[in-house]
Amino acid sequence: MTIDNDTRAHLVLGAGGGIGAATARRLAARGDGALLAGRGEESLRALGLDLDLPFAALDATRTDEVERAALRVVDTWGRLDGIVNAVGSVLLKPAHATSDEEWDATIATNLRSAFAAVRAAGKVMRTGGSIVLLSSAAARTGLPNHEAIAAAKAGVIGLTLSAAATYAPRGLRVNAIAPGLVETKLTERITGSAVGRSASIGMHALGRLGRLGRPDDIASAACWLLDPE
Repeated sequence: MTIDNDTRAHLVLGAGGGIGAATARRLAARGDGALLAGRGEESLRALGLDLDLPFAALDATRTDEVERAALRVVDTWGRLDGIVNAVGSVLLKPAHATSDEEWDATIATNLRSAFAAVRAAGKVMRTGGSIVLLSSAAARTGLPNHEAIAAAKAGVIGLTLSAAATYAPRGLRVNAIAPGLVETKLTERITGSAVGRSASIGMHALGRLGRLGRPDDIASAACWLLDPE
């Protein structure tokens, strides 16, 4: 890894997942630095070796661990220009079938991790930059059996709007991407069947002319939002 203090540097949370890895690849391709962070140490190590980037195994729902990772970016590159939170989960159950444990885990994985990213940015990114969070189309579209995940992702939207207003005077931008279903390992049990794929595509306004999202679709938007231009 070549360290240059003029290189833009980022923290990618959830870098071991489909969207996080795609984002990291795009950042590396344009010459940016990135600390690859998440729970899956093996996948992070493999991606880090492939991209010649450092990695950190952490729990993104822990604000202290995310803040330490943000400070490590500064220690490595002398700056922190952006944080992407690509941490997430999928729970498709009606409210009456959702346990307290499943509810707590869904909120922690999707909303608490987003708050941890914003909190770390607020403490570390004192001279501006960009925060990119991941919400979901389910947050604003009533979909059956999405109560827990829709609530968590709607919370991300509220967090985004408030944080954007809070940190705007500092030049720190906060945005959220809210995609529909994206083909990743996380969604394989839905996208892996012809029935599931057909039903998901049928929800799009394009109908059968549409397609499922791909990780690089979201990574492209994330990297655009990270760009100071």
